[in-house]
Amino acid sequence: MAMKKIFQHDSIPAGRRKALQQFCKNLSIRFSDYALLDLAFHHRSYSNEAAERRHVNNERLEFLGDSVLGMATAAFLYTDMAGTPEGDMARIKSVVVSEQTLAPIARATGIDEMLVLGKGEEMSGGRRKPAILADAVEAVIGAYYLDAGYVAAEKLVLSLIVPEIRKVQENRGARDYKTLLQEFYQKKYKACPVYELVRKTGPDHDQTFWVSVRLGNTTYGPAQGKNKKGAEQHAAQLAYLTVCGE
Repeated sequence: MAMKKIFQHDSIPAGRRKALQQFCKNLSIRFSDYALLDLAFHHRSYSNEAAERRHVNNERLEFLGDSVLGMATAAFLYTDMAGTPEGDMARIKSVVVSEQTLAPIARATGIDEMLVLGKGEEMSGGRRKPAILADAVEAVIGAYYLDAGYVAAEKLVLSLIVPEIRKVQENRGARDYKTLLQEFYQKKYKACPVYELVRKTGPDHDQTFWVSVRLGNTTYGPAQGKNKKGAEQHAAQLAYLTVCGE
């Protein structure tokens, strides 16, 4: 059963409505409330530029969609990988719900073209930023959950995520080096890697983060990324490949 509508939006221009309808057609989904779907594409940079739009962004939908994405993915893995240890399922889940996986999905489904960004974010290349793209995927999932209910949202999630799960199962997907490093180090030394943000460079809207990781008395990095999580992943990759020689 569809959830109660919670967002009222100004009338959507005909051209925008047509684009929203085409987006749904491409994904084989149906929305009753196109304003809710439209909200899923509104980045906070748009709402930050005018006080009257301060609540018109997709962050709440992203929060909701993240949980729906995680639940649908975990349930699929539990059934699909019967008898598999929890750690193996957790590793696959962490890869397929990551920014590295969701950003390409956003591009493949046309979410990048549907984004509504502030002028500054648009000029700085926000439409190509993995974090913004991944967040928008989650927001769309959250919006669809509210509009059509969990069963429909789960079907959408699995249509996007199962191909990525198969890639990881076949060892063709991106590797979650933070998880790999932690599992290796905990098993061997009964301790956890320690990550440290070394510095940040660049303007607020386009920063680069530098992170190092310490294993005992040895430090690896720093490695860089466009956000802290990405930099940690790259630092973990450097450490893992150095220590394990893979």
